[in-house]
Amino acid sequence: MSNPAHRTTEGNTEGNTEFGRKPFKRSRSHFADRVTADGRDGWPVEAGRYRLVVSRACPWASRALVSRRLLGLEDALPVAVADPIQDDRSWRFTLDPDGRDPVLGIRFLSEAYDARETDYPGGVSVPAIVDVPSGKLVTNDFQRITLDLATQWTALHRSGAPDLYPEALRGEIDEVMEGVYRDVNNGVYRAGFATRQSEYEDAYRDVFRRLDLVSERLADRRYLVGDTITEADIRLFTTLVRFDAVYHGHFKCNRSKLAEDRVLWAYTRDLYQTPGFGDTVDFDHIKRHYYKVHTGINPTGIVPLGPDLSGFLSPHHREELGGRPFGDGTPPGPVPRGEEIPAAGLP
Repeated sequence: MSNPAHRTTEGNTEGNTEFGRKPFKRSRSHFADRVTADGRDGWPVEAGRYRLVVSRACPWASRALVSRRLLGLEDALPVAVADPIQDDRSWRFTLDPDGRDPVLGIRFLSEAYDARETDYPGGVSVPAIVDVPSGKLVTNDFQRITLDLATQWTALHRSGAPDLYPEALRGEIDEVMEGVYRDVNNGVYRAGFATRQSEYEDAYRDVFRRLDLVSERLADRRYLVGDTITEADIRLFTTLVRFDAVYHGHFKCNRSKLAEDRVLWAYTRDLYQTPGFGDTVDFDHIKRHYYKVHTGINPTGIVPLGPDLSGFLSPHHREELGGRPFGDGTPPGPVPRGEEIPAAGLP
């Protein structure tokens, strides 16, 4: 049996995130097979064959939810939503009738991991793609999944889908994403799960140094790279949208709130109000997961009532900077039935 302390993770996290006794480390994805157009790893792109398992609480899984919506892959890649509250057996499907995913027939995501590799000792993370016919995990490579959705699943994209990873801009996109991942996406976790003061302070400084750089970059441009939404914006958004609700207090990233940075707050509101972004955000799942699961950081399990989230719907005026959110494409259609989040997760 795998070590329970390593069974409940998001985005490939190592260390005891429940009790916070080990230095934080994010591991590489153990299952890094790819679902590709040519099936080079034995997993060809095929509509309806795979199931995307996510938690709406997890920023890494939220990337996949945004990409899937923008590209119109909802029918081609059905989604399974795990309960934001875990137990020591990993992400569980207690939101579904009888506590089982209705397609995979399993109670815990770990069962798909075990079907792929018996007694796998690592973390059970989301996002994960599972092969429905075999019930086996295909990949938990959170860094690669969204890039492949953008570049390998093109035959199944909706008409008008944006190019989220344009070839001419990939070098710049990769460079921006590398800094954002290291210092912001992962930096808030390094701060939140630090076990020594020096580790925390180093991570804290990295987070705000990078946020200041990003704010400066976005002061006169609507999006991070080019004049359209790209993968870089998706990856930054999923951390920023959680910042004031979770990372500012829970992870001690409290130099300033997102809402106190004029540029980043407007940028986040702009994306939140763009179809495909805010309609995938569930603040109830986000807050309950972080404050109830991370008992080493919040031993009482009390979930804060704040902050006031209504500001996400206030005018942002970022359209004055120009830019074309979907390039030559169009916005995604309505949220599929059954995937709606009441009031986009706002009170």
